[in-house]
Amino acid sequence: MKSRFADLPRTEIHIAAGEGAGPFEWRRHSVGHGGINSHPLPERVIRGARQLGPRLIRTFLQEYLRIYPDRAVFDWGRCDPYLESLAATGANVMAAITLKPGPLFPTIDHTIWQPADTTEWQQVITALVRRYSVERPIVTHWEVGNETDIGEWGGSPFLVKTSDAYFDYYLTMVEAILLTFPDAKVGGPALAGAKHDLLPGFLDRCAQTETPLDFISWHCYDDDPEQHARLAEYVRGLLADWPGARPELMVTEWNKSFDPVSVEEMAFDPARAAHTAATILAMMDAKIDASFYYHLWDQTAYIDEFSPFFADPSIMAVHWNEVPHRFGLFGVKGEVRPQYFVYWMLSRMGDERLSIDGDPAPLRACAARGDARIATLLINYGHDAIDRIADLHFDGIPPGRKQLIIYRIDDGRHWSEETLDLHPVEQREVDTGTHFHCQVFSPTGSVTLAALREEGAGRGARGTGN
Repeated sequence: MKSRFADLPRTEIHIAAGEGAGPFEWRRHSVGHGGINSHPLPERVIRGARQLGPRLIRTFLQEYLRIYPDRAVFDWGRCDPYLESLAATGANVMAAITLKPGPLFPTIDHTIWQPADTTEWQQVITALVRRYSVERPIVTHWEVGNETDIGEWGGSPFLVKTSDAYFDYYLTMVEAILLTFPDAKVGGPALAGAKHDLLPGFLDRCAQTETPLDFISWHCYDDDPEQHARLAEYVRGLLADWPGARPELMVTEWNKSFDPVSVEEMAFDPARAAHTAATILAMMDAKIDASFYYHLWDQTAYIDEFSPFFADPSIMAVHWNEVPHRFGLFGVKGEVRPQYFVYWMLSRMGDERLSIDGDPAPLRACAARGDARIATLLINYGHDAIDRIADLHFDGIPPGRKQLIIYRIDDGRHWSEETLDLHPVEQREVDTGTHFHCQVFSPTGSVTLAALREEGAGRGARGTGN
């Protein structure tokens, strides 16, 4: 009887295992969290994030943390455990400042961005930076604002529409940040859309006045992985005449497009993981300096936390209670989602990128090597994606016995909820010359990791499995 697999289209992929193609800098692509409620990360989510080894996690400090409830009164009771939970993942933190203390902003109106007293506002920023960058070395990067181009619709109580206004808003905070912690990395404007008219004018003002700008940030929610890369090229083009070293390009929030329907089954669609992997690969190829998948942990938005500073807290109720986006690597109850294992796979590939000869299309692919292993990531994603077979050819490998290990993110949920590890869908001993060929099933909307590990290498070694 003929197997259904025999009729599937085949794609040949040649991995030049002996040809390094530069560093495999997947760690530039991390995760973000925050903006929904004041709860610190639970232990399970901390443990899961720590297992991935992030270097930098992005969050935004929202007014529900209530650090300045009254004039000359600071209360760190909510912010301390919140930021400490992020630091417990082993990462440094990028913190976007979206605080709007009532004593300085007594009117609830997101179009009001000027504080009642600028000197006092800078004192608040000084105290914030001193606590979390100096006394407690948690925050290394400070981002000014969050989606100020759309205000409350972006989960932030500030709407700052023009380049001149945002420059003044930015400068007030950056002066206080750098006087308190000169080693801080500062940037913005964390736009909901990179092509907003605000950005070119803001960059011009920074260049003309030599205002510190270590990174430029924006957000993108789009089903097309290449759109994330195209935005980077647009922003890079704005810096053609930038004096001196250019600011880093950072996508501080990103994900797929927002869905008009949200049911629990969608959260476990492996195509979301395929989109995640394809977008990270597109951003790596576009040489984006850092990105932060939004987000780490799904949460409930509490209306009473937003009512004191949001004119329309129902925005948050819809987004996180009624029709939630279900974007988290972990669900509300801590259940792990398929996208988590994209980062799990990347963390097990190695630190040196390898060349892939020819065009692997319609699959997307990348390869890397580390200690005693060679790994290839295969992504089958797109509107026209269909099931197919990948013919993998590993060229220039050391001859001898090896373990071939195949992991896959698909409908099968091949993972452990307890250890947060993927289970192999195939694992066997092989004996190779300097060339090895194998065939791997790549179903629609899946991510596959094929790893060759030299026999005798430690099974716990990151890069090849358990």
